Amino acid sequence: RDLLLDSGAAAVEILPLGFARSTFHFAGVPGVAASVHDLSGMKIATSFSGLVAKHLAENGVIPGGIVHLDGAVETSLRLGVAEVIADVVETGSTLAALGLTIIGAPIMKSEAVVIRPAVAGAAEEAELRFLRRLKGVLIARKYVLMDYDIRDEHLARAISLTPGLESPTVSPLHREGWTAVRSMVPADQAQNIMDQLEAAGARAILITRIHGCRT
Repeated sequence: RDLLLDSGAAAVEILPLGFARSTFHFAGVPGVAASVHDLSGMKIATSFSGLVAKHLAENGVIPGGIVHLDGAVETSLRLGVAEVIADVVETGSTLAALGLTIIGAPIMKSEAVVIRPAVAGAAEEAELRFLRRLKGVLIARKYVLMDYDIRDEHLARAISLTPGLESPTVSPLHREGWTAVRSMVPADQAQNIMDQLEAAGARAILITRIHGCRT
């Protein structure tokens, strides 16, 4: 997303992919500025000149100059090339180690995205098919398939823990009084759900990865 917006290319974002996430901030030595509106007249070093210029213009800020640098832009402050930088910030620990602090709100949040030309071409049907397949992979990464056996008297409790996307699959077991359940559950909650199912009396709890899913 950041590369797309920085380039000014005639393209549009059509699908965020949920990885390679980053946040862009202004940063500088403590006390140099508190918000984007304090940056008027200051020199700003960045690897994303177009993105920064657009953000400043949207906030009515006229900088003293935007210095385009590739690589470690924080060195520009020590060299006196700029007074403020605009760069990717994750935890802020790197900035703190350099004696720098974040200025104001994020410039933007970015991640890997799918783009296409601003004017859609003739391959629209192929594009939609491609996007459906990509979305199927993204959904599959967020969920796992959970199977378990549960006594009939505890079935309602177990299903409340694993409602699935639509509804879980419930099948009677050969062993009387027991039921097998299969359901999609959020991958980041799977271990916690397993603990709760075990406490509810579930047995033979299995987790299987999903490689693709259409909803």
